[in-house]
Amino acid sequence: MAEAYKVKELRAGGGSPLRAYCRLTHGAVAGWRVFRNELIVLLFANLPGALGLALRKLAYPCMFRRCGHGTVFGRGLTLRHCHKITLGNGCILDDDVTLDAKGEGNAGIALGDGVYIGRHSILYCKNGDITLGERANLSANCTLFSSNQLTIGSGCMIGAYGYLLSGGEYDYRDAAPFADQTGMCTKGPLVIGEDCWFGARVTVLDAACVGRRCVIGAGAVVNRAVPAHSLAVGVPARVIGQV
Repeated sequence: MAEAYKVKELRAGGGSPLRAYCRLTHGAVAGWRVFRNELIVLLFANLPGALGLALRKLAYPCMFRRCGHGTVFGRGLTLRHCHKITLGNGCILDDDVTLDAKGEGNAGIALGDGVYIGRHSILYCKNGDITLGERANLSANCTLFSSNQLTIGSGCMIGAYGYLLSGGEYDYRDAAPFADQTGMCTKGPLVIGEDCWFGARVTVLDAACVGRRCVIGAGAVVNRAVPAHSLAVGVPARVIGQV
């Protein structure tokens, strides 16, 4: 879904390939910001070791809407529409993380204090918003997508390969080919309450909200609301106990 949308974005709007790239990567910002951000990424994105960490800590904060103190930037980050990304104090973005706040008129991505984003994880907007509360923790290879509102409460622990989807559905009742649809249909916001623990490879589908202090077993697929203080497992996930 995400890759198909990127192809459509590159083709849309006309203009040169450079304009298409700037629209996809930087959004509606001044040319000097595009040049500055491109230069920072070129010089520092893949510098190894302590020197790379130190230089990114100095150079990267100016690219964002707001960047708190003590943020750690790993190697090989992919950053899109940085002017719509807010980072709290002490955030950690591990190597090869993607933060993509793309959209027209959306608020973008906001990470609270002490948020950790694991290696190869992707936070990806298409006219939606993603908000992570304080000390939320995403393990490696997680994907969060939003064309609506996706909120993860403070203190949540999301296991490796987690997939959370707010919007991003196709309409099988529409006669149009799926490739011609936007793929952004949504049933409503996706909200994960505070202090939840998701095992590895948990999938949470559009609008399938999860209450606070829930535990979702590894490999579960959540396709409907889960009440607070629940233990849920299986495909589809069902509540088997209380926490």
